[in-house]
Amino acid sequence: MTHPLPQDLSYYHVSVPVFIRALTNLSSLLHKAVAFAAERQIDESQLVNARLAPDMFNLVRQVQSASDAAKSCAARLSGREIPSFPDTETTLAELQARIEKTLGFLNSLPQESFSAAGERPIVMNMRGTERTFSGYDYLFRLAIPNLFFHITTAYDILRNQGVAIGKSDYLGSFDQ
Repeated sequence: MTHPLPQDLSYYHVSVPVFIRALTNLSSLLHKAVAFAAERQIDESQLVNARLAPDMFNLVRQVQSASDAAKSCAARLSGREIPSFPDTETTLAELQARIEKTLGFLNSLPQESFSAAGERPIVMNMRGTERTFSGYDYLFRLAIPNLFFHITTAYDILRNQGVAIGKSDYLGSFDQ
């Protein structure tokens, strides 16, 4: 069965629900990490501090970055202030709480606040250089790829540590 794109498809529809699904799936991965640590009787700090390479962020920073990518993009596209979450998480439970706060923010945004998102200039300081994007370029060329980079890397860290997760865990349920 094919579904044509709704005529009212908006920046809200191609951002917020995508971010919610991705973060919900990341939360499920972290739940599996908790069960893995308990089953194997390993300290959760082994997982939260794990990284794929010495010059890459650890799991904590990957989850924080995914949260930041989602909330920052949604705030910028909707013309809202970006909520500030201090990067103080050190446990899987604290990472889950951060995801929940991010989901709460995303769920609070009214669809109509995204009406001018495509044309809204997004000004960012990137490594000391000010860059201006259209909402379109920001969403599709930076924000979505950045979000999925950090979620994929979090998945890869957990998988590398032995957590029994697979593609279906990353993609999540299609019954949602």
